[in-house]
Amino acid sequence: MIETFELWCHPFRENRRVNVYLPSDYYENEEKYPVVYMFDGHNLFDDAEAAYGKSWGLRVFLDYWDKKIIVVGVYCSMHGNDRLVEYSPYNYKTVFTGPVKGTGKLTMEWFATVLKNHIDNTYRTWSHREATAIAGSSMGGLMAYYAVIKYNHIYSKAACISPAFRLAIRSVKAQLLRSKELSEDTKIFFSWGTKEDPRGILGKQIWKLDAMLQERGIDTYCLKHINGTHSEGSWEKEIPLWMDFLWK
Repeated sequence: MIETFELWCHPFRENRRVNVYLPSDYYENEEKYPVVYMFDGHNLFDDAEAAYGKSWGLRVFLDYWDKKIIVVGVYCSMHGNDRLVEYSPYNYKTVFTGPVKGTGKLTMEWFATVLKNHIDNTYRTWSHREATAIAGSSMGGLMAYYAVIKYNHIYSKAACISPAFRLAIRSVKAQLLRSKELSEDTKIFFSWGTKEDPRGILGKQIWKLDAMLQERGIDTYCLKHINGTHSEGSWEKEIPLWMDFLWK
């Protein structure tokens, strides 16, 4: 089942819609559940809400998956290109956007404090880091990487699906080099599609980052999705892989 509410997002001075997936028998027992926090909450569960008419189909997967879990999907800003700003913790520049001063650090601070506290106080969750994960695609994949490194004391797991590393790969690597404490029980899943990365640039960036993480003792998984595209349809096919890797 999906529950929906709005939560005040003070960094951007507006309410954000939040979709929460709960196991079908949530209100029939007193169990506690692990939580996955996800970006682009409008694209996760239902095609009718999805920006391009196709969602991840995540609700269908979770209804039949053999592990019960809560998934929290947060909407991004729907104003113009604000998503490209609030979902980047780094500054970057492209020929299409020009200079962008990312506010992703503020976004993630809100996720890690206000949002998480609200979810833990509202629902029956296991709130400790071992039961807390974060995931996203594209800009959301970039944010998931930032979160698991910066807030490793909160998130022990991350799925970085088709992450937008090419926008700021130097900053991505620099953050990892600066991080002093990463628990060895951290798990990070990376993926990219061959059709979205025909020149292999993103794949090379991920493999290099993966090697750096493994040197730190981090458990990683890299999926080169043959014929995979930068789309919800492709990301839907990857759900069983990253869910099983992170939680089993």
